[in-house]
Amino acid sequence: MPKNIENYDVVVIGGGPAGMTAAIYCGRARLNTILLEKSLMGGLATYTNEIENYPGFPEGNSGTGLMKLFEQQVKKFGVKIKYADVTGVELEGETKVVKTFRTDYHAKVVIVATGGKPRLTGAKNEEKFLFGKGISFCSTCDAAYYTGKDVLVVGSGDAAIEESIFLSKFANKIYISVIHDVGIMDANKVAQEQALKNEKLHFIWNTIVDEFVGGETLETVVLRNVKTGEKIPVKVDGCFLFIGYLPNTDIFKGILNMTERGYIITNENMETNIPGVFACGDVREKTLRQVATSVGDGAIAGFMAERYIAETEMFEKEFKGVKGSQIVLCYDPTDALSREKMTLVEEYCKKHPEIKFNKIDVYKGKSMAQRLGIKGEPSLVLMFDGEIKEIIPIQDISAAAIDDKLSLF
Repeated sequence: MPKNIENYDVVVIGGGPAGMTAAIYCGRARLNTILLEKSLMGGLATYTNEIENYPGFPEGNSGTGLMKLFEQQVKKFGVKIKYADVTGVELEGETKVVKTFRTDYHAKVVIVATGGKPRLTGAKNEEKFLFGKGISFCSTCDAAYYTGKDVLVVGSGDAAIEESIFLSKFANKIYISVIHDVGIMDANKVAQEQALKNEKLHFIWNTIVDEFVGGETLETVVLRNVKTGEKIPVKVDGCFLFIGYLPNTDIFKGILNMTERGYIITNENMETNIPGVFACGDVREKTLRQVATSVGDGAIAGFMAERYIAETEMFEKEFKGVKGSQIVLCYDPTDALSREKMTLVEEYCKKHPEIKFNKIDVYKGKSMAQRLGIKGEPSLVLMFDGEIKEIIPIQDISAAAIDDKLSLF
């Protein structure tokens, strides 16, 4: 059957905090926006019992409660929400295509906010205790909930050991399951030394998780010694898994630039290697993955999406759509030579009113200059019928040089 085709200004892929924030910004900017989410609005944040470090909620809020508020705000600004699994993308060119089973969504901008998922142990009954029933993935989010209680941490890398130390400020006792021999960890030396001195931390070496046991919530984690096979039941109130994180980026491999671990590489404006494609939240390479940082990423992505679309429309109208000869001065107002050459070019254009004249401040409008093949350096761009014909460095600009180049087309 032929697929349906729907057209939008912006397609946001992913309904976590980053994706919803980006959608809020786009919707509020009156951009025709759709958000595609394959399963659960709110993403991993909904797994958290209580979020106390998100500003504006001094009494804290549940992950589900906070994400419901995000979703209400998304809908308030007219963003369409569609539950669908994205099966493929075509991101090159002016029109981006996001594919689902039944519909292809065409857009000017795509914002990738697909997040990721913590690596699970694969032990028996693990799925039963996810979603706030005992297994957690963020001590910063959930540590306070376990004040005065006993918990188990699985893992021995930087995250596992550093988060265990953080948990010791709240929990009564922290057991740490380590797959390696006694004294061997994957964390940095400083963290190891601090952990071994911490009286609240108790290491259980040469073990992996064999089974999770409990009723409505987790009560016991059964560990298995990898050398002897011995089963070791550990009675706890909760378990934290820090054995890795898997970004949801499979459909973007070979298309967007990524790290070896599969995180999307962006600049501080959330721009990827493809113009008009932005990435935000846990899916991109970054230091801290929290609701607050995802919201910041999403705000930037939504703002930049609006700017990208506005610049595209302006570029089509003011540059590509112009017939005949056109001169575009890309100048830096803070540079003395730029100011001197601006006067020269303005005088030249007064004598040649048949030539369309435009100016771009590369200090403020670097992205617009980049559309003309300028990385950011002051230059003079000569165009004809909307096509770039010549770029003259700022120091080489003269009336004679302009005459000489314009005579060629």
